[in-house]
Amino acid sequence: MIYLNYTNLDTATQNRLLALSKIDVERHCGQDLKAYAIENHLDYNTILEEEAIKNLYSYQYVFNI
Repeated sequence: MIYLNYTNLDTATQNRLLALSKIDVERHCGQDLKAYAIENHLDYNTILEEEAIKNLYSYQYVFNI
C-alpha cells in the first residue's frame, strides 16, 4: 500500500510514484521488455514508461486527509 497525504499530490509526488513504478516494472519484467523492444525496433524507455503508468493502477493507495 502507498500512503499519501491528500493535500500533497503535486508534480514531485507524482514523479516519485512514477519512478517507483519504473523500478518495480524493471525488476519484474525488465529483460522481457528489453527483448521486446529490440525485436520490434522500439525505444526501451518509452515502453518502460508506458508499462510503469499501467503498473500505477495496480497499487493500492491510502489517502490521509
